[in-house]
Parts: sequence; structure tokens; C-alpha cells
Amino acid sequence: MKINAIRINAADNVATCVTNIGKGEMAAYLLDEAAESLTAAEDIPAWHKIALTDLAAGDHIVKYGEVIGKADRAITKGSWVSHENISGIPRDYESELIGLPEQG
Repeated sequence: MKINAIRINAADNVATCVTNIGKGEMAAYLLDEAAESLTAAEDIPAWHKIALTDLAAGDHIVKYGEVIGKADRAITKGSWVSHENISGIPRDYESELIGLPEQG
């Protein structure tokens, strides 16, 4: 199986495709040294995200273990996850910095 996608964290519900993946082709990635794969439901351009699970409207999109947005509508497993079907979630960066050591 040729690895053509990246999944960094077990919590991720998307993977980043490192090549163009056509509809019906396999997206394959490693997680904890085990190969996993799924079938692309549509064409996914290189460096874009593919949904690893079915996502409901409002679900958080998690990439590299971090929430990067929320689904604007239902996204089916194997579909392209892009700016057309997700939106950002406002963050309170100041409160996230509380407790971090000062940079000097």
C-alpha cells in the first residue's frame, strides 16, 4: 500500500493528502506505524484534507491533534474537507497563554 496522506494524531478526523487522489482511489496513511486507508468519495487535491469519518454539521474538524474549525454541513467519510464546508472557530488566545513561561 502506497502512503499518500498524513495523519499525525489519533484524535484527527481528517488526513492531509500529499498527492492528488481521485474519486474511488485509496487514501492511505500511517497511525502508530499501522497502515490505514479509505476510499475517496470525490477528487481530493494534493495538500488538502480528506474526512476520515462522517462529520455532522457543527462537528469540530481536528487536524494534527488541534481543532482547526467546524463543519458547516454534513461531510461524509472520504470527502474533501475545504474552506467551502468548514469555518473557523474564534479562539481566546490570551487565556491560552496564561501559565506559559514568559519569553525573554
